[in-house]
Amino acid sequence: MTPQKLFAAEGLTKTYVQGEVEVHALRGVDLDIWTGEVVVLLGPSGSGKSTLLNIAGGLDHATSGRLFFKDTDITALDDRGLTAYRRRHIGFVFQFYNLIPSLTARENVALVTEITEDPMSPEDALALVGLEQRMDHFPAQLSGGEQQRVAVARAIAKRPEVLLCDEPTGALDSVTGMRVIEALLGVNEQLGTTTLIITHNAAIQKLAHRVISFADGRVSGTVANERRQSAGEITW
Repeated sequence: MTPQKLFAAEGLTKTYVQGEVEVHALRGVDLDIWTGEVVVLLGPSGSGKSTLLNIAGGLDHATSGRLFFKDTDITALDDRGLTAYRRRHIGFVFQFYNLIPSLTARENVALVTEITEDPMSPEDALALVGLEQRMDHFPAQLSGGEQQRVAVARAIAKRPEVLLCDEPTGALDSVTGMRVIEALLGVNEQLGTTTLIITHNAAIQKLAHRVISFADGRVSGTVANERRQSAGEITW
């Protein structure tokens, strides 16, 4: 299947006003993201990576410019439209797992499947990230890496077209972090989910189709990996 353009940013800007100070988080970003890609976003803190992810995910509004998701200008949507967009198309994985402690892994994932039009079962989602033996465990009974994989299962259970991951391994050691990355890559391979990963771990860029670098609110470079390495090949 020929990749299609999924996101297209045109002159995207975001300015925050803090008292009398203006913070320019994005300064005229132009970029395209294609269906089925794994894209790693690199750059120092404050370079604009998370702001771009928040706008792409419908969590924040741009100040100016446009961001298209397929044929929809999501920068023109109101809050209700963004809620419908997020629910239908986007899965999120953050640095902290945000699991409900009183619910099992299965029940945490089921929270999403109960409000989604065409979800996979919680069991299938957890199996996809290698947790079929841990479904009835509570978060306190799971390691950090297992909790993050539950969070990945929860994000993918609604079959999103896009998975947005903001430092998904930031709170993990290298071994458990790699298992989470393997789970994300497995989802991309098996479901074709377009996956954007923000990371400060430069080694992860070798696993991506493309690496987009940010600096001072702008795209400072884009590199395509001619040969993607597997998770087992890289060292942190």
